[in-house]
Amino acid sequence: MIASTQHPREVAVIGGGPAGLMAAEIVARAGHRVTVHERMPSPGRKFLLAGRGGLNLTHSEPQDRFLARYAEATDFLSPILAAFSPSDVVAWCDGLGQPTFTGSSGRVFPKAMKASPLLRAWLARLEGLGVRLVTRSHWIGRDAAGTLHFADGTTAQPDATVLALGGASWPRLGADGAWTSALPGITIAPLRAANCGFAVPWSAHMRRHAGSPLKRIALHHQGRVVRGEAVVTEAGLEGGAIYALSASLREAIARDGTTTLRIDLRPDLSEADLTIRLASPRGSSSLSTHLKRHAVLSPVAIALVQEALHQGSDGALAALIKSVPVTLTAPFSLDRAISTAGGVALGELTPELMVASRPGLFVAGEMLDWEAPTGGYLLTASLATGHAAGRGVVAWLDGNEGRERPPA
Repeated sequence: MIASTQHPREVAVIGGGPAGLMAAEIVARAGHRVTVHERMPSPGRKFLLAGRGGLNLTHSEPQDRFLARYAEATDFLSPILAAFSPSDVVAWCDGLGQPTFTGSSGRVFPKAMKASPLLRAWLARLEGLGVRLVTRSHWIGRDAAGTLHFADGTTAQPDATVLALGGASWPRLGADGAWTSALPGITIAPLRAANCGFAVPWSAHMRRHAGSPLKRIALHHQGRVVRGEAVVTEAGLEGGAIYALSASLREAIARDGTTTLRIDLRPDLSEADLTIRLASPRGSSSLSTHLKRHAVLSPVAIALVQEALHQGSDGALAALIKSVPVTLTAPFSLDRAISTAGGVALGELTPELMVASRPGLFVAGEMLDWEAPTGGYLLTASLATGHAAGRGVVAWLDGNEGRERPPA
């Protein structure tokens, strides 16, 4: 808990998602006056969407494995996630009257399995702390004097500002990435789709299986193996196992133009076992019937094998089932992605998440240059960076007592 200040200052938070609301809570608890500016008619819209299928808050796996999910950003995020850890997320949720449970996969959910009760309780807490929420407030920039400018012509000059504008996925919910043009002179890595599906040039035969799930498979790409599920769509492949590999798939396509994903349709069986099973005489049975009967493949899995054969794959059938090649040509568009890679370069920031060249300006959430797979990692890091930015604001204001406004 941060002690209340005897000299409250004005703080603006731009963005009413999890990172922004967490920053607002931390700053308000310190006794400062906080205004949250949200572009949409209501806050937390992507948060609510994420909770429709059961809000995955965080993950209970060991700390070293948890931190490794953030790949290149691990070193930067480690102290931030230590200060607001998965167990802190659970305690915070419990404190809002929303107890949690841990599923068999290790994922942590609120028992209500919805985001709406949690968001309502959170907004009520913020209101009790005196946080002011202004909706339909579209921020368009900040000048050298620290003045904030909004699309309706209004301005504000807070003592500190937190930007938590999200990435560019699900733009209809408010985060469209337009903020990248409002931060001149700050290095921003291009925004790219993360946790996304990928285009595959399917044949007409394969497209007939659009919507069919590939269950209990293993995906292989550049030395990584991910078990899980995927879904065939008319345009390609998507689903949890694909999302887990999306960063390496995306980068390989950017580098080489295409990349080959290999799908093990029976990871529970060895190639030798499959060979024995498939050695049974086919007689008059079709290949499809043979694969269904002896390899126990689903119709969509059989279609994948046939697709590979039609495209020239040769060799033993068992080996093909264990490693079906699928050519990916492009990630799905950013507006279809679950999250965003790229954003404000981490090298632009102090450990407190202040932009080093813009005193009094802090950044949090998905607009930072990090990415993570689904499974609670995205939400945990968004909350943790909001927590860090809020603490950074309080510390910076404490160190600048007596200043009337942020220095240019």
